[in-house]
Amino acid sequence: MKLPLFQIDAFTARPFAGNPAAVVPLDAPLPDDVMQAMAAEHNLSETAFVLREGADWRLRWFTPKAEVEMCGHATLATAYVLARELGQRPPFTFHTLSGPLVVEADGPRFILDFPARLSEAATPPAGLAAALGAAPREVHRARDWICVMQSPEEVAALTPDHAALAALPGTERVIVTAAGGDGVDITSRFFAVKVGVPEDPVTGTAHVQLVPFWAARLGRKSLVCRQASARGGTLWCEWREDRVRMAGDAVLYAKGEIHLPG
Repeated sequence: MKLPLFQIDAFTARPFAGNPAAVVPLDAPLPDDVMQAMAAEHNLSETAFVLREGADWRLRWFTPKAEVEMCGHATLATAYVLARELGQRPPFTFHTLSGPLVVEADGPRFILDFPARLSEAATPPAGLAAALGAAPREVHRARDWICVMQSPEEVAALTPDHAALAALPGTERVIVTAAGGDGVDITSRFFAVKVGVPEDPVTGTAHVQLVPFWAARLGRKSLVCRQASARGGTLWCEWREDRVRMAGDAVLYAKGEIHLPG
């Protein structure tokens, strides 16, 4: 069996930046274990599998270790492939484990419409600050831990102990963040070693939590957000009460063919 394969750098307008995702368009469903093995083989933070369903699409995402319920950058990458490589016309409605997700086109960018996730102040697990290598000023919890640091420079300089993070109970995903940065409203990084992603370069699902948090604090609903990983990426976000809209660029890095037995 032969399948098309695309590798897209998402939330960036240039190669070798943003977050790389593999996108595999399907003509028929694949077994879960085959998709998981393919994601492990690709060894990117996410592999997206997309299948036509009437006028809409079925979309699933796998890290090298597990299927996830939501992924922003691989959704952006999938929309890019459908529109720019396969000649489909947006908007796209993707049916996912998180419900229907709509992606629109806005010039060269795509706009993702995702459910917002609100956070509350929380007591972090013992050892979190030591694992991060710095003590957060505040800690909150939405789906993930949100650790508020003193400055964007402190966020960028962190060198966490990933093994220590993996050993902490209840810390599948940790976001570190601060207000400000070079020409942006907020800066962040995202660590998820327990699902096979020690540091995710640019993370849409982090921003469905960060945008409501910072919009309330900064007193504005539109935010320019920078993820300060080594690759780096930018998101133009807007909080609309129960939804977060995230706009970003994407660029094709590679395309080829997968050969499966049978």
